[in-house]
Amino acid sequence: MAISIKINKNPQSRIHLCDFENIEFGKIFSDHMFRADYTDGQWQPGTIEPYGNISIAPSLSALHYGQSIFEGMKAFKDPQGKPQLFRPLENLKRLNISAIRMGMPELPEEIFIEGLKQLVVLDQAWIPTIDGSALYLRPFMFATDDFVGVRPSNNYSFMIFCCPVNSYYPKPIRVKVEQKFVRAAEGMAGSAKAAGNYGISMLPTMEAKKLGYDQIIWTDGKNHQHVEESGTTNLFFVLEDNLVLTPRLDGNILNGITRNTCIALLRAKGYEVQERDISIVEMIEAAKQNKLTDVFGTGTAAIIAKIATIGYEGADYELPDPEKRVVSNWLYKTVYNIQTGKEPDPFNWIMKLG
Repeated sequence: MAISIKINKNPQSRIHLCDFENIEFGKIFSDHMFRADYTDGQWQPGTIEPYGNISIAPSLSALHYGQSIFEGMKAFKDPQGKPQLFRPLENLKRLNISAIRMGMPELPEEIFIEGLKQLVVLDQAWIPTIDGSALYLRPFMFATDDFVGVRPSNNYSFMIFCCPVNSYYPKPIRVKVEQKFVRAAEGMAGSAKAAGNYGISMLPTMEAKKLGYDQIIWTDGKNHQHVEESGTTNLFFVLEDNLVLTPRLDGNILNGITRNTCIALLRAKGYEVQERDISIVEMIEAAKQNKLTDVFGTGTAAIIAKIATIGYEGADYELPDPEKRVVSNWLYKTVYNIQTGKEPDPFNWIMKLG
């Protein structure tokens, strides 16, 4: 259902300041943003306004008690130059799952979808067309009570801003298996896309980078025996007999939309995909025997992040040449081509805006 959104256009576009061939991920923002507020027990009509700073109180509830969730998604242009979104209803579904877990109000579909549509159409000139690029969209919700007290906020803001991006990982990455810190445990909020889940990752990732790694692989909180996520991505392991493994959704990891996309594509291609507990020792043994042919992460920002090296208990295990891998290279090309309309969309994942 279409809703009325008040649009206050930016009188001076900044697009001429953007070098689309050299964009540092997450640092350049388009001309407009969307905002809708939750007050008096209901969502109010949204507005689109020029991108800029927002005013908050020092006692803002979200700053002190962590009621803050977000999504990551992208807009693309098809070969005719028309803007389109990739699986936006899945992002809404996950946003609302996160909201429920964090004690926040669910967002109505019409606010989410209409806000996205009208914002992307308005700023469609910001969608890059260079290979591997996109307009990254950041929907997020946060508590806005001007109150210091441990209780759910009565008021919230939902916003969306956009930033043109190039590749998230410009080269294959080195990852270290984390065996000290824990991202999530049973009964916690690991499956929610909550800001705090990323905040607690900063220190262990910093420590890994000091050792020459780009990211970490989280392991389970009980015994550090089973792999979970890696940074901002879900994990996949490919064995030589075309068996693809990925950790099951046990409540501790994010239900990735790119993860689900890749599983659907792999199964349609004839691969056997198992969603199960995956022992890190099992994968290291497979690497030693040259049976581990591909390891990669999946996520909105990277699409496919090829893993070149796994560091485990002081030793590095080098994986096959990323450029020669069959599965991860095929998946990246297929997903990106569907997103940009260069290949058919057999699963009806694309929402066209023009």
